[in-house]
Amino acid sequence: MLIAHDLGTSGNKASLHSADGRLLAAASASYPTHYAADTTSEQDPRDWWRAVVATTRELLARTGTTPEQVDGICVSGHMMGLVLLDAAGEPLRPAMIWSDQRATAEAAALADAVGAEAGYRITGNRIAASYILPKLMWVRDHDPAAYERATNLCMAKDYVNNRLAGRLVTDRSDASHTGAYDLATGDWSPGLLAAAGVDASLWPGIVESTDVVGGLTAAAAEELGLRQGTKVVAGGGDGPMAAVAAGCVSPESPGYVCLGTSAWYACTTTEPFLDSGQRTFTLCHVVPGLFTPTATTQTGAGSLQWAAEVLGGESPDIAELIEAAAGVAAADEGLFFLPYLLGERSPWWDANASGVFAGLRMHHRRPHLTRAVLEGVGFSLALCMGPLRAGNSEGIDVIGGGATSDTWLALLADIWGVPVRRRSVTSQANSLGAAVTGLVGLGLADFSLASTLSTVEAEFTPGAARAGRSVQLARFADAYRALHGWFAESAVR
Repeated sequence: MLIAHDLGTSGNKASLHSADGRLLAAASASYPTHYAADTTSEQDPRDWWRAVVATTRELLARTGTTPEQVDGICVSGHMMGLVLLDAAGEPLRPAMIWSDQRATAEAAALADAVGAEAGYRITGNRIAASYILPKLMWVRDHDPAAYERATNLCMAKDYVNNRLAGRLVTDRSDASHTGAYDLATGDWSPGLLAAAGVDASLWPGIVESTDVVGGLTAAAAEELGLRQGTKVVAGGGDGPMAAVAAGCVSPESPGYVCLGTSAWYACTTTEPFLDSGQRTFTLCHVVPGLFTPTATTQTGAGSLQWAAEVLGGESPDIAELIEAAAGVAAADEGLFFLPYLLGERSPWWDANASGVFAGLRMHHRRPHLTRAVLEGVGFSLALCMGPLRAGNSEGIDVIGGGATSDTWLALLADIWGVPVRRRSVTSQANSLGAAVTGLVGLGLADFSLASTLSTVEAEFTPGAARAGRSVQLARFADAYRALHGWFAESAVR
C-alpha cells in the first residue's frame, strides 16, 4: 500500500491506496493562510507537517493498516511557495505561497536585467511576482535577517519530504515553476540567479519526480506511526500531479481543466510551448521527459468559495447558491464578474488586478451575483486556454472540487463551445496523481495506470445559450483592459 498527500492551499488531503492504485480511504486536515491588503499570502510550513502527521495517523487508525503494510509515501504540493530554512532545517519565516504578489518590483527589476523575452525563453515562464526567484529577491530586500541566516530554500512538498526522509531536494516539476530553472539544461540558470543577485548555494538539488529520495527517519516514523525506512518518492507540484489524475500523461491525452482554488488548463507535450504573448507557461511533467504547458487563472473555485462566504451568510450552502443561480441571467443582462481576487496570472499577469462586479443594476440579487461568478471564472479560463487550444475543437476533461456542479459544467460548455466531461476525480485529484507517481517510483506501476483509475461520469455539450458567448467573452476582456490603469493606481503598497 501507499499513502499519498496533497498539500493544497486550504489543507492537506491524504489517501491510502492499494498496490494497484485503488483508493482505500481518505482523510483531510486544514491549516490557515494569512492574507493582507498588500497581497501577502503566507502559511507556516510547520502546519503542513502537522497536517501530514494527523492525516497519516487517521488513515492508519480508520483502516487498521499496520506500518508493515505501507510500502511508500508520495507528496503533491502547491507550487511557487518560497520556504527558507536554517542549518537545522527549520523555517526562518512564513512561506510566501503561490498567491503572494509582493515581489512585483523585484520581478520588474529582474526583467529589466535579463530581458523579459530572454527570461521566458530560458524558463518557459514569464518573469512575474508569483515566482520563487522574485520572492527570494523580496526577502533579501525586506527581511534581510532571514535571508542572511538561510542555508536552503525549497517548496512545500520538499519541506515535508525533508521532514520525512532527511534529504532536501526538489523535483523537476516544482523546479520548473520557480522562475530560475533552465528548460534546456535541466538545471538552475546561473545567468538568472546572477542577474537576481541571490545566493546560488540556497537552491536544492533536482531529481526526477519518480525518484526515491530516501526512507523514513526514525523520528518521522515515530511521529507518523509508520515503519522506519518506508520509502519516500520525490513527488511533484500540484499542477503536474493533477495532470496524472486526469489521465493527461501523453501527448495523445486530451487537455484538462482543474477547477480548484485556483484553476488552470493544461495539456501534455514532448517539447516546451512558448507563447509569443507570454500568456502561458511550461512545466516539466512528473512523467520524465514530458512537459505540461499550462495557463492559470489565479482564483477559480476560490472565487465561488469567497462568494458563498460573502453572500451566503454564516453557514453558506454552495450547492443551494448554485441552484438558485441556474434560474437567472448575468452576462446575458450585461452583468460580469472579474475573478481577480488575488491578482491574475494568465493571460494578463497583473498582480494589481482585483475582483470586480461590472454592470450591476437595482434588480440584481444574490443569485445573479453567484451566476456572474460562475461565468466569470469560465470567461477567465477561456482566455487562459486560447493560446493552447487554437483551432482545437476537442472536448475538455474537468477535475477538481468545482467539477461536482452540473450547473457550472453546463455553463462552461456554453462559454468554451466544446463538450465538457466530468472525470471521477474531484476533491482527491492531486492525491491520486501522487499515488500513481509514487507507485511508479516504487516500481509497482507505470503512468498508464492513471487512465484506469478515473472515468468520465458526465458530459455536457454546448446548448442554445452558446450563441453570443464570444461577444460576452470580448466584453469580459474589455472590462479588464478598461480597468487596468485603475488597478495599478489603486494598488495597496
